[in-house]
Amino acid sequence: WGFAVIEHSLWEAVPAFLRGVDEALQAATGQRLPLHAAPLRFASWMGGDRDGNPNVTAAVTREVLLLARWMAADLYLRDVDALAAALSMQQASEELRLRVGVHPEPYRALLKQLRERLRATRAWAEAALEQELPPGPEVLHDNRELQEPLELCYHSLHACGMGVIADGALLDCLRRAATFGLFLVRLDIRQDAVRHTEALEEITAYLGLGHYAAWDEETRIAFLLRELDSRRPLLPAHYRPSPDTAEVLATCRVVAAAPAASLGSYVISMAGAPSDVLAVQLLLKEAGLQRPLRVVPLFETLEDLERAGPVVDQLLALPGYRERLHGPQEVMIGYSDSAKDAGTCAAAWAQYRAQEDLVEVCRRQGVELLLFHGRGGTVGRGGGPAHAAILSQPPGSVVGRFRTTEQGEMIRFKFGLPAIAEQNLNLYLAAVLEATLSPPPAPKAQWRALMERLAADGLSAYREVVREHPQFVAYFRQATPELELGRLPLGSRPARRREGGVESLRAIPWIFAWTQMRLMLPAWLGWERALGRALERGEQALLAEMREHWPFFRARIDMLEMVLAKADPQIAELYDRRLVAEELRPLGRHLRDLLSQVFSAVLALTGQSQLLEQSPLTRQSIAVRNAYLDPLHLLQVELLARSRRSESRPGELLEQALLVSVAGIAAGLRNTG
Repeated sequence: WGFAVIEHSLWEAVPAFLRGVDEALQAATGQRLPLHAAPLRFASWMGGDRDGNPNVTAAVTREVLLLARWMAADLYLRDVDALAAALSMQQASEELRLRVGVHPEPYRALLKQLRERLRATRAWAEAALEQELPPGPEVLHDNRELQEPLELCYHSLHACGMGVIADGALLDCLRRAATFGLFLVRLDIRQDAVRHTEALEEITAYLGLGHYAAWDEETRIAFLLRELDSRRPLLPAHYRPSPDTAEVLATCRVVAAAPAASLGSYVISMAGAPSDVLAVQLLLKEAGLQRPLRVVPLFETLEDLERAGPVVDQLLALPGYRERLHGPQEVMIGYSDSAKDAGTCAAAWAQYRAQEDLVEVCRRQGVELLLFHGRGGTVGRGGGPAHAAILSQPPGSVVGRFRTTEQGEMIRFKFGLPAIAEQNLNLYLAAVLEATLSPPPAPKAQWRALMERLAADGLSAYREVVREHPQFVAYFRQATPELELGRLPLGSRPARRREGGVESLRAIPWIFAWTQMRLMLPAWLGWERALGRALERGEQALLAEMREHWPFFRARIDMLEMVLAKADPQIAELYDRRLVAEELRPLGRHLRDLLSQVFSAVLALTGQSQLLEQSPLTRQSIAVRNAYLDPLHLLQVELLARSRRSESRPGELLEQALLVSVAGIAAGLRNTG
């Protein structure tokens, strides 16, 4: 499905987008966008993200890499076929004639050579899916092998006075080659830090070196640096690992064998120490990797975000690490799990401060920083308008580079149609240019102090409910379709990383479940106390000043207001009456009371009589969708009640109807579901 978005939308949208960039650049500066320029690139972790997902194996990753090569070759073949049919002219540059010899149709002759190599590449990739097969000499390996003959045709046409033809479909093909390359998208690998620790624990125990998992950080770092510098292998040839460790090592071997241009970064979920990065580097070295690969710590929880700066500082100071870096230090900021851990108020401030710390650390160390924002589609997972989000980042965090995720549930909305995709690509580029050239102001001392108080109040309010209320988990599972979501064929991975309560639940079903019953709790819980106490302290004028002049705070309040406009306490009460046990209903009433408090606080802060008063089009859009959503909620409540009355597993028709209601509500609520 991901490749289908590229084939049917982005393949058309990217050259159209770059044509507009070229025209704007020429109008403003008199310069053209270079043929090799790719202001925007795509990566993916479909088939690479194994974080808690047993379905993503080394074999799957290898298959996805080959499918990407097959699809890229197939798409370029269509372009080259069309070009070969169109470029029948005889007049050509001397360089092109020397290349093809005496030929009545020199452009066609050169393009047919490229076409044969693309066919060979596609055939090899298809055959290699079935068995290990080395690529033959005709298979394209380097993107220059694709670009060079296209450029030769392009420059020849311009030299012969046929620039109008060159700047048509041929230029579009060159733009695609610069953006997508031979591998379509760069595949990111993601794995949980615990899996690497477990693998090294097994290896050190087998070798009689001790127990890696029990070592302190200093001991781990000393061991990892020593082995990274060693010329001998760590693992003996006869070593037979456990299935889990074997899978980690097999993934590393797939990474080592893949062409460099086919891979993006190796992301470490739940990273919290320098040893988490060094552990991956060592495992990749043992797998035979002999080229640089960005190994990226992902800081997700509140505690990890607070330590992000010191961890990266320590990492960059380690002997030999800078030599293995070969480029920017990439760091990923987690939005979903930090919000689930601390609530959106405290998490947003922790993410902001972590970025500030990382910018300062890399500036002091003289290393370029590339921040990777792990934003979800929903507000509770860091979602929202991309333009506003980029402009709300700390000063110095967007310097000509910005990397972010677009999650599966938003790809269809933002990139499913070429015209809409082109608009969203323009928004990204415009925001990164603006944030680079005209960064937002640094927050005033009094703004920071108030934000600290807001975050502390928000954190305590959030955790009092989610972690400390004895009935919360039971209420959550009865009032929302959380348990049913785990059964339905939704998403690409299990709903949980492991067995347990809310802390074990993935961020997507956590948000999704509350959205289905319209309480939207993860997106606002904590703000009611944070804003309420600030207003009680008489800080309304300072809050208004922050909203007016600080893009970070304005973006948070705007997103909060939009979420509240989509929340519906009456719908939430309906779920309670039909699905929740009597003894748990007081908690539901308490949560709806907290929701009314945050309604009041936001209206007081914004000076409005109703939510989104200053955004009438958005209010109208929500009202139109509510007319369709409300009946879906009524149906879903009935379906959930029937499903839970079933003594055995619900029937196929009941589950299918429930799935339709879930998908319909999510589609109607968009960036809150």
